[in-house]
Amino acid sequence: MPNGETTSDQAELRTRQQATLARLDRFSRVTDTAIRIPFTRIRLGLDPIIGLLPVVGDLIGLVLSLYVLLEAQRAGASKRIKAHMIKNMLIETFGGMVPVVGDAFDIVYKANTRNTRLLREYLEEELKTEPQPRFPWTQVVFLAILLAILTSVVMIAW
Repeated sequence: MPNGETTSDQAELRTRQQATLARLDRFSRVTDTAIRIPFTRIRLGLDPIIGLLPVVGDLIGLVLSLYVLLEAQRAGASKRIKAHMIKNMLIETFGGMVPVVGDAFDIVYKANTRNTRLLREYLEEELKTEPQPRFPWTQVVFLAILLAILTSVVMIAW
């Protein structure tokens, strides 16, 4: 067994990973794919609906997406995976802010689903030992500053 882990340690770790992924699957379904548009294959969730509010809705969606990043941090995801998640979140946020086209972009891009899939792949393929979780202060501070700047721009524009 790698790093002196016992079978019960590995089973407990796998159980926690499965519980995390189950929570993220539910969250992603609610935010990205909960509602099917009748007579189409198009699915949307709360994120694109909230995104209909100009700028503020997309920022709320960004804050909601932080939950997936927090779960990835707790699960011990690598910096590369978390950076990719942040990139997905920012693409969806800024893509959603584009007038008219942004609302359709929100429906198609589905950052929370992408990030959940990234974490699932990471846990299934790469995670071999229990990580020492650290809170993603750098990412949270970056996103807080970004949110403050965007809010200031919106307030100045009004």
